[in-house]
Amino acid sequence: MIVKRLLLIALLAALSAGCGNSAGESNKLFSNPIIPGFAPDPSIVRVDDDFYLVNSTFEYFPGIPIYHSRDLVNWELIGYALNDPQQVDLGRIRSSDGIHASTIRYHDGTYYIITTNNVDGNMVNFIVTAANPRGPWSAPQVLEGAPGIDPSLFFDDDGRVWYVGNHVPPDPEFAGQAEIWLQQVDIDSMRLVGERHYLWRGCCQGVWAEGPHIYKKDGYYYLLISEGGTAYEHALAVAISREITGPYLNNPRNPVLSHRQLSYDHPITGVGHADLVELEDGRWYAVALGWRLVDGIHGILGRETFLLPVTWETEPYSWKEDKLTFPVFSPATGKIELHYPLPFGGDSKPSDGEFSDKFDARTLDLQWNFRRAPEKRFYDLDDNPGSLRLVLQAGALGEREQYSFIGIRQRHFEFDAVTKMTFAPVGEEEAGLVVIQNDRSAFLMTMSAGPDGNMLKLTQALHGQSKQLDAVPYKHDAVFLRVTGDYLIYRFQYSVDGGTWTTLGGDTDGTALSPAAIAGYNYTGVYLGLYATSNGAEARNYADFEFFRYEPTEHSRDDWFERQLANEDKH
Repeated sequence: MIVKRLLLIALLAALSAGCGNSAGESNKLFSNPIIPGFAPDPSIVRVDDDFYLVNSTFEYFPGIPIYHSRDLVNWELIGYALNDPQQVDLGRIRSSDGIHASTIRYHDGTYYIITTNNVDGNMVNFIVTAANPRGPWSAPQVLEGAPGIDPSLFFDDDGRVWYVGNHVPPDPEFAGQAEIWLQQVDIDSMRLVGERHYLWRGCCQGVWAEGPHIYKKDGYYYLLISEGGTAYEHALAVAISREITGPYLNNPRNPVLSHRQLSYDHPITGVGHADLVELEDGRWYAVALGWRLVDGIHGILGRETFLLPVTWETEPYSWKEDKLTFPVFSPATGKIELHYPLPFGGDSKPSDGEFSDKFDARTLDLQWNFRRAPEKRFYDLDDNPGSLRLVLQAGALGEREQYSFIGIRQRHFEFDAVTKMTFAPVGEEEAGLVVIQNDRSAFLMTMSAGPDGNMLKLTQALHGQSKQLDAVPYKHDAVFLRVTGDYLIYRFQYSVDGGTWTTLGGDTDGTALSPAAIAGYNYTGVYLGLYATSNGAEARNYADFEFFRYEPTEHSRDDWFERQLANEDKH
């Protein structure tokens, strides 16, 4: 493992040297991931000098974040494709159901996003459109008779529009086998028309063949898919055809990108579900998802978005009359690297990811999300100007529940988050600061009513069971609440004045927030949020939050990489 580490360090040095960089010019490179913290299934489109990217959101709402960039490295959240709770059925879905992989495309002045809503295994595929990616977006237009997940649209140069998706074939040869299918779309009436074509079951036995996209280059159609599931065996594969309807020929060098051959301890794993984009100058890049696992197993941040270069190579075989050309992902090494040269040169000035909200606007900041589409409004920014008021609901943290929660993604392994809350609880009411992976696993630092005043308590919720980790009496209604993260260790603290802090529960083991430790599907990442509940009782009470501040505390963006390499050395 020491040798592997030295080779990786040498590679990074070589990349820097290739850009003409000295040790003091590392800003000529960018660091992966480009969108950290729960940003899976990326899809990208270029319109002139602008790039737009979307991710999956599952049970979180608003749904389908839309990011904008001019350099492929620095991304700004500019809106969501799903903003109205009435647009789509997301009110009572299970954790990790909901909005699956989306595809964004642009054609003739209109932006299209096609996606899947999974409601208890019933896959509803629909399209939303907009003239401006910032919105407004149309109401969802369901494509009837479209099975499967991860749909994509392809606008051919002959005017035809095609839907490409996956399904379970009627004659599966083994459990988990999937097949990619294609059908023309009448884009005006938003319906499937014509014959359905079955294209490919993949190169790697077709286990969970999904995430298909079609591209056209130099007269050939290229079908890019993911296989193997979204964990260690995730992989990308490419097939080629002269006709969009097939037959598609397998690229003999498939899979074209995977980390399945690397150690489980490698800092980046599970790469796949990619989308390609061509730059105006003819260069190509890909965005793909990947995991940054802590200690080789705990993906607390969820799947994130990575950027890598792509080139095209033509087969060198003299004996072949028809030499085919295929994309080569990350051509220098064949795997996603921590650093690459900046696509457009210049200097990199990435945001450090700090987020602060004083709740002095008339609307919530775009960074805030709810768990599920709210069935009624439970927050207010006007009743107590300069504060966020969360109205207590009867629902508490639990599967399919509606409860008062707003949160932001945890985007760093090391962070510090602080809020100030004012709350006068009665009965079983509680409110406070929570760290949540999904409805099956969370930590809650809340204020509640005690026998002689208020109480502050730290509770772990796991698989529907609550375990109190610590509790102390607290005689005030106003309190500063704080949570810090250090990879798998979380520390929950409170303060009367925001200067002197007292810890609840000591160092808290966060491995329970890892998808590896939670039963069932776990496609999301950790959120940090504000929470209020009456725990089943009717209530008119509320909690006021004066501010919320999130700051990364890592020494550099790449600390996680060095930490994971050190773990490899130990093994």
